[in-house]
Amino acid sequence: MVQQVTKGIKISVETHYEGSFYKNYKIQYAFGYTITIHNQSKDTVQLNARHWEIMDALNNVETVSGEGVIGKKPVLKPGETHTYTSGCLLTSPFGAMQGHYSMVNFTTTKKFLVAIPTFRLSAPFAIN
Repeated sequence: MVQQVTKGIKISVETHYEGSFYKNYKIQYAFGYTITIHNQSKDTVQLNARHWEIMDALNNVETVSGEGVIGKKPVLKPGETHTYTSGCLLTSPFGAMQGHYSMVNFTTTKKFLVAIPTFRLSAPFAIN
């Protein structure tokens, strides 16, 4: 598990390998990740958007941005957590992801970014 705290918001990430399959005559490696967002600050915050950079071992980088996470824009009061699971496909058996969440502080009405730490995606058979 990797963790990082930005402005009182703790991001924890756990990953797992789902398997591989062929799509359009190319092998795809499926990975899942579970993210827990813990509000350790004294203010209520809301996650409004996400931005990802998904990298594979073949130097391919995919950028993904969008509203919320899995169709939700969670509001977190002090001490609350939000956990969700999602996934991605890579064209190699290992890679990494990193990014940030765009959030708003309800007390100050200011927007801020929360770093999502870089986490590795590795198929068990590809680990040295």
